[in-house]
Parts: sequence; structure tokens; C-alpha cells
Amino acid sequence: MAKLIIEAGRANKHYWRDLWRYRELFYFLAWRDLLVRYRQTAIGISWAVLRPLLTIFVLTIIFERMAGISAGEVPYPILVLAGMLPWQFFSNSLTDSSNSLVANANLISKVYFPRLLVPASSVVVSLVDFFVSFFILVFLLFCYQFAPTWHMLALPLLVILAFLSALGPGLLITALNVQYRDFRYIIPFIVQFGLLVSPVGFSSSRIDQVLAHYQLAEHWRLLYWLNPIVGVIDGFRWAICGNEPFYWPGFMLSLTVIGLMLAGGLYYFRRMERKFADVI
Repeated sequence: MAKLIIEAGRANKHYWRDLWRYRELFYFLAWRDLLVRYRQTAIGISWAVLRPLLTIFVLTIIFERMAGISAGEVPYPILVLAGMLPWQFFSNSLTDSSNSLVANANLISKVYFPRLLVPASSVVVSLVDFFVSFFILVFLLFCYQFAPTWHMLALPLLVILAFLSALGPGLLITALNVQYRDFRYIIPFIVQFGLLVSPVGFSSSRIDQVLAHYQLAEHWRLLYWLNPIVGVIDGFRWAICGNEPFYWPGFMLSLTVIGLMLAGGLYYFRRMERKFADVI
């Protein structure tokens, strides 16, 4: 009779094979998290519509009306929402995944399954809000009679890139949060600060204008692109708005940072995974 040894990460090949074997659990976790997100709310999933609309309204007042930032030929609400799509997905994924292991402490301490499924399912749930916001974008494109270009064909690849950009730091912070619960207080600060330093309410070309005004060197421009979400946001803007300038060196730098963060997050998560059930 064959023996079944229940041990997390007994071998890498077994672990990655278990990810596929436990795919039904992955579906269950994602569906459960989606139901819990809007449980006992008065308007339910409509919050996925109200949040981006309110953010667009506030950013339009601050950046376009008060700061006088122009979007050129692109209507400003479309420019903002094109940046809001990846940012909202990134911030929601990071917030939800960072506390996912702690929230599932009872399940983790009793049953073996690849723990990677838990934060990954939290990131997938954020795709629901993303697609709801995307329909808002389609509605705005119709209202402003703004015709997208062939660049829209790149959106599926950019969605995958946004997923990977959120999964990497999400895995790292999730593993750290199991041992150091201080990170649940740090995440809201990271999200708030990230909104300010990311080109959500303005175009990255505005940063180029500021650097040119102060006669700063090119390496300062690349330093700005070390923020991985900058490349994702500019990619979405290039795909949706069509005529937005695209800075390939900066995009490749952001892509490299995303890859490094994903590799680092996976490495640290797998290294700490054996201890989760003991310390959670």
C-alpha cells in the first residue's frame, strides 16, 4: 500500500504539483473572500463603482481645477481612470494579501495545503473590482467619444503584469506579517504614500517637465521608475489613451524590479512557510 506523506514542501517538485492538485481549494478561497468582502453591506458590489468614481472626482478637483494640470488631447477623467485601474488593483491586492494568512490561521494550523494559495487567492479577488472599474472606463470612453487605438490589444499582458507586481510584495509582506504583526499598521501607510508618488492623478510626462525645469540629470528620471507600479500605470495609459508617450528604458527598469520583487517574495515565503503553523 502506498504511503501518503503530508509534509509541506517535501520537495519543490511536489510542492508546485500540489498547487495544481489543490486548485479547487484555491477556487473556494477566492469565492469565499469575494463573498466576505461585500457581506452585510447596504449597496454590495456597488462599492467597486463608487470608490473609483469618487477618487476620479477628487483628483480632478485637485490636479486639473486647482493645480491646472492638463491632460492634453485626452479627457482628464479618462487619464485618471487609466491610472486608477492598475493602482486600485495593486493597492487592494497588497492590502488583502498582507493579512490573508493571519485571517486563515485556523485553517493553516490544522490542514496541510500549499500556503501560497492563500495570498494568491486574495490577489485574484481584487480582479473583480478591476473589471468593474474597466466597465466604467468603457462608459467614459463612450461618453467622451474617445476612440481607443490598437494599443488596447496589450491590455491582457498588462493585467498579468499588474498581477505579478502585486503578488511579489504581497507574498513578502504576508510572510513578514505572520511573525511581526506591526506590518498591518505599515500597509495603509505604504498604500497612501504610494498613491502620492505614483502617476495616478497626473501623467509621467509631468515628472519629465519638472526634471527639465530644474535641469536634473537622466538618472533621476530612472530613479522615479524604480517604483514598479509606475511602469504598470504608464503601460495602461499607453494602451488606453493611445497618444501617451512611452519611456521604454523606464518601463524595462520597472519590469526588472517587478521580477526581482516576485523572486524575492517567493523565496522568503517558501523559506518561512514551514513555520507558519507554529507561529501564527
